[in-house]
Parts: sequence; C-alpha cells; structure tokens
Amino acid sequence: QVQLVESGGGLVQPGGSLRLSCAASGSRFNIYTMAWYRQAPGSQRELAAAITPGRNTNYADSVKGRFTISRDNAKNTLYLQMNSLKPEDTAVYYCKAVSTRTAIDYWGQGTQVTVSS
Repeated sequence: QVQLVESGGGLVQPGGSLRLSCAASGSRFNIYTMAWYRQAPGSQRELAAAITPGRNTNYADSVKGRFTISRDNAKNTLYLQMNSLKPEDTAVYYCKAVSTRTAIDYWGQGTQVTVSS
C-alpha cells in the first residue's frame, strides 16, 4: 500500500509556471507507474501525464510541450512541471500510483491549480 500527498498548487497568471509534487510513503516507490490526473469543475477526471518505473512518459495532447512529468525514486517523489499555463488548465490535480505487481491503484487527495488574471 502507498500513501500519496500532493503539494504545490495555487493561483497563477496565464503564461506562468507551477511545479506540483507528490510525496509517496508506505511502499516501494519504484514499482509504481505514476500519473497526474486533473478534474475541472463539471468535467470528468482526465489523464494529464504518466511515467513508468523506467521513466517512459506519455502526455495528454492538451499539455504536450508545456508540462513535464518526472520522478525521483530516491526521494519517493513525483513531480509535474507546468509551464505556459492557460485558464483551461484550471483544475484539481491528483496524483495516482498503480502497482506494476498487483495493478491496484492509489490516489492522493488533490491540489487545486487556478490559472487566472
């Protein structure tokens, strides 16, 4: 089992940047595929970016070229660097871990990102 705690959200102007962090505890971090999902008001939760234990990544088309997902296995931490933010990036961002051994998934509580002038 793994516990996930997100941080780094906040209010930023259009064109600005934020870095989200997700601290994991309770289990071996390097056996999990990690991902950032986001959910805007009135919308379904959607995948923003994902990274495998081997650091293969994939991104939603809407964030490609602007967001970068990374992981530090020594620090048990997942990151999402978000640049050139747009108002449509406003959402609650959630960290997700999926075990490569059991396929069980775990979620964090979410962190709010608001892009507004």
